[in-house]
Amino acid sequence: MNIVFMGTPEFAVSSLEGLINSKHKILAVVTQPDKPRGRGKKIQFPPVKQMAIQNNIEVYQPKRIKDPEFIQTIKDLNPDVIIVIAYGKILPKEILSIPKKGCINVHASLLPAYRGAAPINWAIIKGEKKTGITTMYMDEGLDTGDIILQREIEISDSMTAGELHDQLSELGREVLLDTLSLIENNQAPRISQEDCQYSYAPMIDKRLGKIDWNRSAKDIVNLIRGVNPWPGAYTFFEGRKIKIWEAKIYKEEEKIQCKPGTVLKYIPKIGLIVKSGKGLLAIQQIQVPNYKKMDIDSYMNGHNIPVGTILESNGSESIESKNRRE
Repeated sequence: MNIVFMGTPEFAVSSLEGLINSKHKILAVVTQPDKPRGRGKKIQFPPVKQMAIQNNIEVYQPKRIKDPEFIQTIKDLNPDVIIVIAYGKILPKEILSIPKKGCINVHASLLPAYRGAAPINWAIIKGEKKTGITTMYMDEGLDTGDIILQREIEISDSMTAGELHDQLSELGREVLLDTLSLIENNQAPRISQEDCQYSYAPMIDKRLGKIDWNRSAKDIVNLIRGVNPWPGAYTFFEGRKIKIWEAKIYKEEEKIQCKPGTVLKYIPKIGLIVKSGKGLLAIQQIQVPNYKKMDIDSYMNGHNIPVGTILESNGSESIESKNRRE
């Protein structure tokens, strides 16, 4: 089939690569405009654009998805199918109606659960034990179209959002190719979503990573996993913002009356034991200003976080911002 592929981030690259190596023909790739990134603010191509260029595929980067000239360009391409994976904009009806066999979206959740921009992060933050990939026919709603295929994947207790992202990206490629086979043979089902069972996964930002020590140890560990690698969970120690990259629930029972966020002890090879609103957790990997990530044993060999220290949910951002080499 003749395909227009719309996607932007790394998550979509595996599926694009799968299409390139398939029998289908990619007429063009549509992705978001190039943006300045990093400390140097250098212009960088989106990952999908990089893959397209490497394979000599025409790339379009409209500033406005509703631009009439761009819409006419897609009409002129006359695709059988438009594939959309994390493109970053909601498609207007004018584009949805172009392909003969529909616009197909690959979404990183088991819809109708976790509709929206950040399903991978929120599945972990909310403590889900499974998630998956859904392919669907797109409509004008936000991830509300009829389901074609779904495949599940387990979420382990230690899995981070980055690790789940990579596994779902690979699974997405498999499910997409199976979906296209069904469409090509006129065998693709249309399964209506149970709207009463939907949940929403809004876009995340840096503020989400702030740890509230009044929450349970389970909730805090899930947050740390769910915002790794971006934006990262953080707390404050002596007024400085420190990031916590890895932690686990500490199994040992200790009935101690103290403020949530209090450091109770340090146990080599186990972690820095901290009181939460419910239960204890062991911090195992941290990052302080001007240093790279390090395991807690390496940090404690040259530094000290004394017993009784209270890690705070709020602190001085200005101190951290002066030393921006996190």
